[in-house]
Amino acid sequence: METEQRTKYTYPMIALTTLFFMWGFITCMNDILIPYLRKMFDLQRWESMLVQFTFFTAYFVGSLVYFILSVRKGDPIAKRGYKNGILLGLFISAGACLLIYPAAALQSFPLFLAALFILGLGFTLLQIAANPYVALLGKPETASSRLNLSQAFNSFGTTIAPILGGFLVFDFFAKVGNPLIGRTGNIISNDMGSPLSAASVQLPYLIFAAVFVALAVVFYLIKLPEFSASAKIEKGVGALRFKQLYLGMIAIFVYVGAEVAVGSSFINYAKESLDMPEMKAKAFLAFYWGGLMIGRFLGSISLSGISSTRKYLIMLLVSVLTFFVIYGANYFVMNYFEGQQGLGIEEVAPYLIFVFVNYLGFILGKSMPARTLMIFSLIAIILLGIALASSGIHTFWTIIGLGLFNSIMWSNIFALSIAGLGKDTAQGSSLLVMMILGGAVVPMIVGAFADIIGGYHYAFFVPIICYGYLAYYGWKGYKPKYKHSENITA
Repeated sequence: METEQRTKYTYPMIALTTLFFMWGFITCMNDILIPYLRKMFDLQRWESMLVQFTFFTAYFVGSLVYFILSVRKGDPIAKRGYKNGILLGLFISAGACLLIYPAAALQSFPLFLAALFILGLGFTLLQIAANPYVALLGKPETASSRLNLSQAFNSFGTTIAPILGGFLVFDFFAKVGNPLIGRTGNIISNDMGSPLSAASVQLPYLIFAAVFVALAVVFYLIKLPEFSASAKIEKGVGALRFKQLYLGMIAIFVYVGAEVAVGSSFINYAKESLDMPEMKAKAFLAFYWGGLMIGRFLGSISLSGISSTRKYLIMLLVSVLTFFVIYGANYFVMNYFEGQQGLGIEEVAPYLIFVFVNYLGFILGKSMPARTLMIFSLIAIILLGIALASSGIHTFWTIIGLGLFNSIMWSNIFALSIAGLGKDTAQGSSLLVMMILGGAVVPMIVGAFADIIGGYHYAFFVPIICYGYLAYYGWKGYKPKYKHSENITA
């Protein structure tokens, strides 16, 4: 019977992990769009952060609308099914990607922001439907493990995006069409002096639109298990009765805000602190986002049912292998596509220190989601403290290493927050996704401080505050106030 259940869930999990990969890839493309649009429109730091503000505000607006509908009419996904929610999210996302084409052709910053807002709405629906669906595809006690696994593929997308996306935008497609002319009448170029074009972003996003449509076809054709609440679907604000949920909403807000603020400012920060060209900085950015992939794979293994000795050996092997996947992809693209010298192994060797600390953090976490969340939050505070107290290459690597400790935060917070919600699970999920608003607010705050003090370095005190709250949530905030006996069954 158990084997039949695993077989039943295999294809849905494969389809969902592909979906997680795609929205991770395109979300991280915002980090490439920010320096591109800053050049195109001659934006200040805080203005360039409107990219993230608009994109992540859409999560708040979309989730708020969903929440209001669930209060007034009953939960939409509980009524219509997870599959229909995923399909609608995919088509909205595809339409948003198509809007990038006229935005670049007209050189309209408001139209770029409108396209990103609609893209965020599509991703909102995907997040609300897909995250709890992954949690439901198996035993409740291994929900965090499955979410970490799917989020690992999401992070694989965020890892590849700076490498491949940066190459497509700043090099490959930049050679197509006429060079862009800025407001001052000068040709807009990348940091290597090569002209940029409208096709730099038009063609990649046309490809993304086609991929979303293809995914929609796949989800339409495959058979997905149906889940329903054992209790009657009710109107009202049932999910907010749970302490672990409303404190988890704040945790999602500050986590996403801190993670996005660091990733979004990284390329500009590298330019400010080390005078590093953007084509090289985006290669290092891949290690920041790649850290999430490493940590999430380890988190999935850590929270699985494998025996301790075997588990930690597998985790050590996976951490080394994924490091070389990131390094190899970087080196291959830089050497064979971009025509520049790839990063030498000695340049990225310091990263292995953080990989090892991450591994030790999992051992100390003892496969307990809340404990691991607290430990990783405290390590993140220490890393940012070192960054504020130092400068140069040491600060650079502590910022990059932060990605490893962001890794399990989304999955663990999400699983801890919806644990025991029963029939209120989808509504609780919409509230958590609403708090992705942190990705809009916190980067704007960091950008504003960076403008005031003349750089990003000391503005990184803002994420320290965020990680302080996350340490509290992993310590005490996650503990449920009520036990909920209603189960969701296949």
